Amino acid sequence: MSDTAGQSLGLVEPKSVSFDETLRLESDGQLNGYTLAYETYGDLNAQHSNAILVCHALTGDHHAAGYYDDSGKSTGWWDNMIGPGKPIDTNKFFVVCSNNIGGCSGSTGPSSINPESGKPFGTDFPIVTVKDWVHTQAQLSDYLGITQWAAVVGGSLGGMQAMQWSISYPQRVRHCVLIAAAAKLNAQNIGFNDVARQAIRTDPDFCDGNYYQHETSPSRGMRVARMVAHITYLSEDMMGQKFGRNLRKKAKFDYEFTPEFEVESYLRYQGDAFVNRFDANTYLLMTKALDYFDPAAETGNDLTTALSPATADFFVASFTSDWRFAPERSREIVRALQSNKLNVSYTEVACPQGHDSFLLEIDDYTRVLRAYLNRVARRLDKSATGARE
Repeated sequence: MSDTAGQSLGLVEPKSVSFDETLRLESDGQLNGYTLAYETYGDLNAQHSNAILVCHALTGDHHAAGYYDDSGKSTGWWDNMIGPGKPIDTNKFFVVCSNNIGGCSGSTGPSSINPESGKPFGTDFPIVTVKDWVHTQAQLSDYLGITQWAAVVGGSLGGMQAMQWSISYPQRVRHCVLIAAAAKLNAQNIGFNDVARQAIRTDPDFCDGNYYQHETSPSRGMRVARMVAHITYLSEDMMGQKFGRNLRKKAKFDYEFTPEFEVESYLRYQGDAFVNRFDANTYLLMTKALDYFDPAAETGNDLTTALSPATADFFVASFTSDWRFAPERSREIVRALQSNKLNVSYTEVACPQGHDSFLLEIDDYTRVLRAYLNRVARRLDKSATGARE
């Protein structure tokens, strides 16, 4: 039985909250009010002390768990991890996940109507950063009456948000969970992101980002961007295991440019599915936020100093086959945390699945995550009863 065994949350409903105050952004841009879409799972205890914030990755959103209908196509992106009896156990925790601003799933973003023009923001939507997301999440936590998170949890870009929480709001985070994350992107990762952006921006239907008014979509560029990105999410071994050089429904080559290998068909399928669910301008914004994240840039490239405001206990996890956010990037974070004499638990999971591992049911990974969060829950119980650990 998988270590993620537990019950489904079943039907869930998205929520939203609007904030009227001006949001000043790190890029010097601003939003004159904004909306956040979010979901919650489980119950907030009387002390409001059992809340966990889950931060989504590049193309995720607020729908992390449960489902919207019985079709089987609307399951949340981390449903295997969140729910009754699952590693992020909603019998113990009140779980919150919001769609970042700049998103395309209900939070204010480029496809939202700009109240000043009455048209979609398009390229008038300002650049947003991880710091901006954390600030808006803090406003959401205020709205929900949560003054301190039992844990802030995230994988990949979500892990960057969790890290920024520990820096920007150290007294509001008791535990920080960083999975398949990095303190900054290397040149190779920035390069992959720019290839994706150029594929989108050079699509004739991009229309300088104002494709909404033209009733078009840069679908060809988006398709290529997703195909390139998806290659980076899988390891060489995993792609070899899944596809090898297998041909698609044929025994020999046709010597033409239609998809002949199974891997070609798979990547095109992923690209087509992505076009139908994600906004191109949002993808541009999210990849730029990834590129810009670098807390040590403000401290002379000293990550230890950058993380010195943090007071939380940390759980850091990496995956041996993840070449996009390699284990050494996680170990850099661990060394900086240890230099600040913080409590840190680190696990390096041996698996072939690559960067996507943080989304998957991998027993060793889910076992250690469950164990860590169970410890968080036990501390909550002891705090409530006044017992000592």
